Amino acid sequence: MSGHSKFANIKHKKEKNDASKGKIFTKLGREIAVAVKEGGADPASNSKLKDIIAKAKSNNMPNDTIERSIKKAAGDANADNYERVTYEGYGPNGTAIIVECLTDNKNRTASNVRNAFTKGNGNVGTPGCVSFMFDRKGQILVDKEEWEKDADELMMVALDAGAEDFSEEEDSYEIITDPDTFSEVREKLEEAGIPMAQAEVTMIPQTFVDLTDATDIKMMNRTLDLLDEDDDVQEVYHNWNMPEEEE
Repeated sequence: MSGHSKFANIKHKKEKNDASKGKIFTKLGREIAVAVKEGGADPASNSKLKDIIAKAKSNNMPNDTIERSIKKAAGDANADNYERVTYEGYGPNGTAIIVECLTDNKNRTASNVRNAFTKGNGNVGTPGCVSFMFDRKGQILVDKEEWEKDADELMMVALDAGAEDFSEEEDSYEIITDPDTFSEVREKLEEAGIPMAQAEVTMIPQTFVDLTDATDIKMMNRTLDLLDEDDDVQEVYHNWNMPEEEE
């Protein structure tokens, strides 16, 4: 995706999130609850929890809020109610969309997700209908403004830490890892003092779709906005090559 600025999109997300931090913190709290349920409340022995804590910090979630979420989850039987559910479908012009949810009511979530697709002139498909178009990878982004040394030095640190790939974008550096070694690589970079703007396991499209029709763009944005507003939705991945002005 030549010329596409991954970091511009991240900054856009952060700005958007700043206007609705409560919603973001609710979603992060739900992720923390499930991680605690699955692996315990000690991040030293629960790498998934440690990764979510890093993600929470990158979203400016205060330390005391993170601690409260962990303590609440450790003593909250309701954490057992959350289930992971993934939906796949199509937006305008065949764009591929994956929606990852954590929910305590699958019927409500399925209805809301289907509604978001329908209102954007898209449709929910069968499991696996679009996920083959994506690669699950660990992705770490470093803001160029936060890294004062040269790119080669960062690349060597990343590769030595176990990264699979390194690339330079317009305003950031992208480090790609195998999802199974993401936690290890992230921790090594953290220990090396690398400032990470984003660090998470994500779904990266193999190819991207351009939308040129104004109605298609409007409908795609409508679907993404509706999904973003849903507390049950944790992550949305798509292969729309968003233009700079949309980011």
